[in-house]
Amino acid sequence: MSSYRIQVWDLPTRLFHWLLLGLTAAAIVSVKIGGNAMVWHGRFGHLIVGLIAFRIAWGFVGSSTARFAYFVRGPAAIRDYLAGRWHGVGHNPLGALSVLALLGAIGFQAMTGLFANDDVAFSGPLRAAVTSGTSNLLSGWHRQMEWILYGLIALHVVAVLYHVLVRKDALVLPMVTGTKSLDAPPAEALRCAGWLALGFALAVAGIVLWLTGGGLLPPPPPPSPDPGW
Repeated sequence: MSSYRIQVWDLPTRLFHWLLLGLTAAAIVSVKIGGNAMVWHGRFGHLIVGLIAFRIAWGFVGSSTARFAYFVRGPAAIRDYLAGRWHGVGHNPLGALSVLALLGAIGFQAMTGLFANDDVAFSGPLRAAVTSGTSNLLSGWHRQMEWILYGLIALHVVAVLYHVLVRKDALVLPMVTGTKSLDAPPAEALRCAGWLALGFALAVAGIVLWLTGGGLLPPPPPPSPDPGW
């Protein structure tokens, strides 16, 4: 029986995971509704940009298992995992590729949405920063990336179900509780990040949200005066 219980995921990593899931689902639902819901679609996408900015910063200054240097390994580590010779905690070497692919795809989708328009009423917060042609190009990429994103999400869900149902590896519960039981202590000590690291990652997210919300763009011109006719 497992006798070692460790904290494998810190609270910021868990909150990021579930917030990203919720915001992505909300963005998908709102774009399918269309109409007035597109305003919320843009807001959800903007929040996703800030969330991913936080995760990237946290991947450098966060707790051990959240750091990219900890779970993003080379081909040799992937071969060891496939051969059953990998015994680490957190993301396995193959799962790390899924994490990077999802972060990249969702981040690309959210970033292109900042410059996009729908030729009707919706415009991203940075639409005014680019030309009409560039905005139309990014809008096209945004629409095309949607189906690739669906495929990556489906692949991620299938991989989780495989680990839970076939390999009997509890992946979901530790992302809720943060802890996991092991048969042996981890090969290397796991370090928890402090408040300074959390403050830094939050500051990065806040700055990115301000910039991508048009913080550096000039204010729009005032409305023309009413001629009084």
